[in-house]
Amino acid sequence: MSEPKALLAVHGHFYQPPREDPWTGEVPPEPGAEPYHDFNEKITAECYRPLAERCLFERMSFNVGPTLIAWLARHDPETYRRIVEADRGNVARGVGNAIAQSAHHTILPLARRRDKITQVYWGVKSFQHRFGRHPRGMWLPEMAVDLTTLEVLAEAGLTFTILSSEQVRGSLTRGAGPYRVRLEANAYFTVFVRDRDLSNQVSFAMPSLGPADRWAAEVLRGRSHLTLLAMDGETFGHHHREGVDFLERLLHPQPSAYEVVTLTEYLRAHPPVEEIEVIQNTAWSCAHGLARWSTGCACTPGDSRWKLILRAAMDLLSEEIDAAYLDLAHGRIGNPWRLRDEYIHVVLGVMDARSLLREFADRPLSAEVEQRLLRALQAQVHRQRMFASCGWFYADLDALEPRLVIRQAARAIELIQEATGVDLSDGFRRALALARSERTGKTGAQIFDEIWASRPGARPPSPA
Repeated sequence: MSEPKALLAVHGHFYQPPREDPWTGEVPPEPGAEPYHDFNEKITAECYRPLAERCLFERMSFNVGPTLIAWLARHDPETYRRIVEADRGNVARGVGNAIAQSAHHTILPLARRRDKITQVYWGVKSFQHRFGRHPRGMWLPEMAVDLTTLEVLAEAGLTFTILSSEQVRGSLTRGAGPYRVRLEANAYFTVFVRDRDLSNQVSFAMPSLGPADRWAAEVLRGRSHLTLLAMDGETFGHHHREGVDFLERLLHPQPSAYEVVTLTEYLRAHPPVEEIEVIQNTAWSCAHGLARWSTGCACTPGDSRWKLILRAAMDLLSEEIDAAYLDLAHGRIGNPWRLRDEYIHVVLGVMDARSLLREFADRPLSAEVEQRLLRALQAQVHRQRMFASCGWFYADLDALEPRLVIRQAARAIELIQEATGVDLSDGFRRALALARSERTGKTGAQIFDEIWASRPGARPPSPA
């Protein structure tokens, strides 16, 4: 009697931060992306477009972050269409293969519960807008997890996520699972578990693996349960030039070698039975809990204490923005947090901002008050964007990614000042002053001042 065929699922996490200038809405030229204008264009040419043209999204499990898919819809509509159609084709065959992602790649365990709710809700609504259906699963940015985050996912009607093998405790006798994780009140959430070693081989050692289908057939031999490879989608074509060819062979094996399935397809036929425990406040890309995005750690070389200072500055600024927003909404808006959540429909362009505001207003508002509230809501969008994880991921403060999040913070400060008259710039500048780049010597305050002075309509500094 022949052995059962091995089963393989491949998940690609496709994401780019909001690179747009928050004043113009356009992505400025980015050094290092040459000969392309910016990294979105470069990675689209190397990865997203060729994967879509070869119909590889159809055979894998995937998520495309809301900020990336919005950019693709505007700048490469054909690639966008192919990605959406890949999921729709699977829906027609039984179950879609795309899953959602929270809105701005925030490290969710480091966020307040109400911000977790907003990030997840905006991610769900963005997915529904693009794919025309409610998602079953959601990718957690950097796979950063705690039980509160899983509870928020469950409350949003989501049923599963993906974690890495080092983030769970228990016997993984069913390979990738799915497994059950116990939440409060005897509720459960479903988790698939990626094979960390094999996933990392693909991510970091692809050139040494040889033909993908032969490599997979060898490593899967004798496995009787599902094996999951999960990695950044940009691995295929951007991080590794041969990645597109590698993925194509990986997803099209000889019939006798192994079978490729998607996570949603497998879950439909194999509901979770066994229970495992989540190791809270862990992520797939930090060996020190969540320190890479909070206090700094040895995951990045050099003095990473600037990460703690940037995190504290952003946390303080977000509290101040929220306080100004609530002050403005007091006596006018019955549920300002719910209004913020529903503002995603304005961001997506499917609802008029003033119509939404009038739905939540306790009483008729003057045109001037409406305008102030709308500016405060737009400030909340940029306040969410300023926690994109890439701002803390790398080693240097004076680099593209930290500047992206500080730029979002600057725009939020300007909008909240226009809405309420409250100027938060001096406090933010002071909070950033002790953060310093080892490479250039610039402080966070100096980087903020450069951005603040370059914004449209900024007054030139007074002469000394």
